[in-house]
Amino acid sequence: MNKTFRNFLVVLFGLLLFSNCAKKGAPSGGPRDSIPPLIIKSNPENFTTNFSGDEIRIYFDEYIKLKDLQQNLIISPPLDYQPIITPLGTSKVLKIKILDSLKENTTYSINFGKSIVDNNEENEFEYFKYIFSTGAYIDSLTVSGRIEDALLLKPTAPTTVMLYEITEEFTDSIIYSEKPTYISITKDSTQTFELSNLKEGNYLLLALQEKINNYIFEPKKDKIGFVNEVVSTPNDSTYRIAIFSELIDYAIARPSQVSKHEILFGYEGQVDTLDVIPISNVPAEFEYRSFFDARKDTLHFFFKPAIDIEQTDTLEFLTRNRSQLDTVIVRMRDLFADSLRITRLGRTTVIPRDTLKLQFNLPLEQLNEEQIKIMDKDSIPVSFQTAIDRRYNMASIIFDKTDEQQYSVAIFPNAFIDYFENTNDTLSYGIRTTELSDYGELGMRLENISNFPVLVELVNSKYKVVASEYLNSNKELYFDYLSPDQYYFRIIFDTNQNGRWDTGSFLQKRQPEKVIYFPKPIDIRTNVYINEIFTLD
Repeated sequence: MNKTFRNFLVVLFGLLLFSNCAKKGAPSGGPRDSIPPLIIKSNPENFTTNFSGDEIRIYFDEYIKLKDLQQNLIISPPLDYQPIITPLGTSKVLKIKILDSLKENTTYSINFGKSIVDNNEENEFEYFKYIFSTGAYIDSLTVSGRIEDALLLKPTAPTTVMLYEITEEFTDSIIYSEKPTYISITKDSTQTFELSNLKEGNYLLLALQEKINNYIFEPKKDKIGFVNEVVSTPNDSTYRIAIFSELIDYAIARPSQVSKHEILFGYEGQVDTLDVIPISNVPAEFEYRSFFDARKDTLHFFFKPAIDIEQTDTLEFLTRNRSQLDTVIVRMRDLFADSLRITRLGRTTVIPRDTLKLQFNLPLEQLNEEQIKIMDKDSIPVSFQTAIDRRYNMASIIFDKTDEQQYSVAIFPNAFIDYFENTNDTLSYGIRTTELSDYGELGMRLENISNFPVLVELVNSKYKVVASEYLNSNKELYFDYLSPDQYYFRIIFDTNQNGRWDTGSFLQKRQPEKVIYFPKPIDIRTNVYINEIFTLD
């Protein structure tokens, strides 16, 4: 091999080696940073006493930012004016500018929750609290416990827990207008709470699940829970608080005319019966009917004959719910009359015990069964019964059904006649049932129930009641035709024996009726029978 060729090979080998070494590639990098930021110093220092300034600075070892601060920040006792907290972007310094006047001899806690994170990886500096006192010492007492939902398996949102100091000026109405003495919030999914840095005293212990975090009880929006007895500190008790929605006070709304013969009376609160009586001068032949809306807090009021608005442009009514009387006025207008509309309720595919229900927009006066025909898929006539629900203006067509069958319901003119003597057009509805094997079944045996009566309910994953039974004594329970889903079984102790669950009242110091859930969800699958035993402690 001559010298020239040998040199060529050396150069070629070097070029190949260099090319291989110069290939591009992503560096593997080191391990992901998982260490949260650390505090280097604070000015004034945490747990400072005799605090008199209006600004706090906290220095970190790396750049931090504030994430979801308003959802995490808890200042106790609460301030009338929220402090200015920065940075808005990133910084190594957290600044707290106090805009409010501070109370004398009071320990303050500023809890940042999970809002402090580092700039790059967003590692959380969890539940950092800056604590200071305007007095000579830091209060150190605590009150702790757990929040439950009175009716649901667990609370659906974080809950604010509060203490109101009981002084000579204290009244129960304070929760509707003033912020509490101390506040805290439940931690994540555990629903536990701790109110810390408290001073010795007597308190009302309260919990609110708020729509707006203003620490004021708004009955139309918030759930509330409370402890009946006075909570004194120091103590070593742990408290359980069940939150619930109160029944709001009844109030009639301003009524409105919506058609030639109909006036809507809206209301809020609990209504068993709502009497509406015209007190204006009306024609001698004036008459009326009414029914409740099945979905809204509204009474539909119908009248005839129509009002001549050239002679009467307003009508005055007396409304009565229990002992409460109100006078309301309706401005009358020249509107068109409604025609009869019939709406089918429910689904086409049903289970055998379901009923065909029809909703009417005008008061139903007469139902003629001879104008209704039902056939199965083999064209065999099916016998049936009917019923009218006057309260909600519905009609039910009731007949026996079997599995895996199809039914056709034909409704001919004059089957239904309304208050204004309108009748229906020809209507037809199809109904089908599937096999029992398309559903699941559940057997439940109850043990160690000491008090009756109880209302037992099976609810689906959205807490909709799918089956219930009222028990005056114990017996084995059986639920069939259950669609595949996750279910919860609960027992309601019907203390006042009115056949339903009753909520509580803060002002009346009444706790809601007790509800106990089966300790685990029940997964229902098709063509599966599940048998469970519910043993109460």
